[in-house]
Amino acid sequence: MQDIDYLQLLETAMEHSLNAVVITTADLDLPGPTIIYVNAAMMRMSGYTREELLGATPRLLQGPKTDRAMLDRLRKALHAGDPFDAITVNYRKDGSPYDVEWNLSPVRNKTGTITHFVSTQRDITASVEDHRQRWLVSSAIEMSSDSVVITDANGNIEYVNQAFERYTGYMRDAVIGQNPRLLQSGHHSAQFYRNMWDILTSGDTFRDTFLDQTRDGTCRYVEQTISPIKDEQGHIIRYVSVGKDVTQRVMYEQELERLAHTDTLTGLANRLSFERYSALEMARSRRYQRPLSLIMLDIDYFKPVNDIHGHDVGDQVLVKFANVLRENLRITDLCARWGGEEFIVLVPETTLAQALQLAEKLREAVAATAFPVVGQQISASFGVIESRRDELMLQMIKRADLALYQAKTAGRNQVMAVEERGHA
Repeated sequence: MQDIDYLQLLETAMEHSLNAVVITTADLDLPGPTIIYVNAAMMRMSGYTREELLGATPRLLQGPKTDRAMLDRLRKALHAGDPFDAITVNYRKDGSPYDVEWNLSPVRNKTGTITHFVSTQRDITASVEDHRQRWLVSSAIEMSSDSVVITDANGNIEYVNQAFERYTGYMRDAVIGQNPRLLQSGHHSAQFYRNMWDILTSGDTFRDTFLDQTRDGTCRYVEQTISPIKDEQGHIIRYVSVGKDVTQRVMYEQELERLAHTDTLTGLANRLSFERYSALEMARSRRYQRPLSLIMLDIDYFKPVNDIHGHDVGDQVLVKFANVLRENLRITDLCARWGGEEFIVLVPETTLAQALQLAEKLREAVAATAFPVVGQQISASFGVIESRRDELMLQMIKRADLALYQAKTAGRNQVMAVEERGHA
């Protein structure tokens, strides 16, 4: 009675097991061991009924993706009477494959003869697929051309990919546990980083272009997206940063911007840049009722320089002349090449009297500069005005041009001003 109860208990346990159980004979001659018992889990996993499995061989479950090398090892283990475990691909009744982890053990009688084999099997398709997905994601991140950094909730680095190593020059072993601030170039303000952390700690994604300093001290522009990672309770547990090196693009854009606003010969501002800057200064001057003056100047007798020495020499004169102006102006002053040998200077926070002094300083500096390419001194004439209330820039330029004309008419190499009422 006790033996019968024990057997019933064992069978009940096997029927309720979450793992599939298969018992086969120990016959190793073709067609091989045949199935004499399967539990309910095996039927659920394979899709076969008990009647379809009993009397069949386990080959029923094999298919194109079943590991042949594994089957060779299995046969050797069976003949040796050794336990065996493996992971392979089996097939359900409907032909769909599934990943299975199984182990097989020989069952011996009292004399030590193998009479049966018992196999327990577990469907690991979901975990294998999860592993594959993780591997794919990991491989994609490692092979990505964008740098990837994962930090803990405190911002300390837990992972970097190969692109990060190439971009920064830091090997991952050297940065794990470090803070990304080791890349700070000093370009960004403390407020920039406060704003970044305010956005991140609120659970939002932060995007901006960073100017980072690499291990060798060079600076690189990185278009960076930083996202918080949350746990099931909504708490931030990590940050993931993906950065694209956009140094070449930024430098190209900066060069285009420079070319768009700079005179290519002299390096001074061009008309477009002057017009934009002057509009801002005029608005500021009106808002705060601050003085604003304008100087127009022209190189005297420049046409003979081109006619006698050629345009190449004329260009050299223009470049040197521009350098003289640049060296004698304040940082706040904007000097632009207006056209040909004519230049214009916008001088903020400057009254007419102060602008006259500045123009005289420039005139003297030009007169004192040697221009050996032409073998003679160069001089310039200057027209100076101060802005009037509600006056347009075009009107200011016309008045400055009138003052310049009067300076040339009066004999050149001198400074003339147009007074408030328009008199010289």
